[in-house]
Amino acid sequence: MARSIWSGSISFGLVNIPVKVYPAIREHDVHFHLLAPDGSRVRNQRVSEKSGKVVEYRKLKKGYETSKGKYVVFDQDELRALSPPTSKTVDIEEFVALEDIDPIFYERTYHVAPADAAAAHAYALLATTMEERHRVGIGKVVMREKQYLAAVRPYGKGLAMSTMLFADEIVPQSTIDEIPERRPRITDRERALAVQIIDALESDWKPERYHDDYEEEVRRRIKAKRAGKKEVVTEEPEPPAKVLDLMEALQASLESKPPRRRAAKRA
Repeated sequence: MARSIWSGSISFGLVNIPVKVYPAIREHDVHFHLLAPDGSRVRNQRVSEKSGKVVEYRKLKKGYETSKGKYVVFDQDELRALSPPTSKTVDIEEFVALEDIDPIFYERTYHVAPADAAAAHAYALLATTMEERHRVGIGKVVMREKQYLAAVRPYGKGLAMSTMLFADEIVPQSTIDEIPERRPRITDRERALAVQIIDALESDWKPERYHDDYEEEVRRRIKAKRAGKKEVVTEEPEPPAKVLDLMEALQASLESKPPRRRAAKRA
């Protein structure tokens, strides 16, 4: 059974809805330990650069480097005092159109459930109304001693909450020199060929169709090694020759006749 990582309430206007928050992401990365040649674990230690001695965690301080080798130093108590005030409420400040939020702002998503039976009706009212109006509630929440901008939105039969980046955390495209200020002119022929390719690959979004091939292969090899099986290393296939001409690449893509997927439903 899933365990909640935060409990509090969602507040909008004079309405207060007790809720519990659960992880919506289950990462499946394979984690390796570092081993010495004799097969024993290699442990990381906190060592002073000056003395070469191991420093106990409770004695550590944190420093912000202002110049080479110069730090503004804080101890653990000072940092705890600077932590944002503990809040058990997601105060929705405004409701915005879902399509107005670019996905670049989303960070991590959580499931939101009513805390008890008494909260279920107000919870359903909020989810239903936002869904009908295509709106997302924007507010702030403090979790694990950090303040986040948060988006509360309808998801499935309930609600989801996504932590978001603040505007000043987004790197402007204007700082990337390789991105042109203006798009080059696209010919009608290029556009027509690109449309044909996109239409041929058009499909409904089915996330279960995609898999982490690398992670699955690593787990397969772990299982084989554990069983004592000898792995046969296959050579990587030669990469296809690069097509330098755009029109040639578009035409070659069409001639390769990729399997047409079921057409996506149109609104």
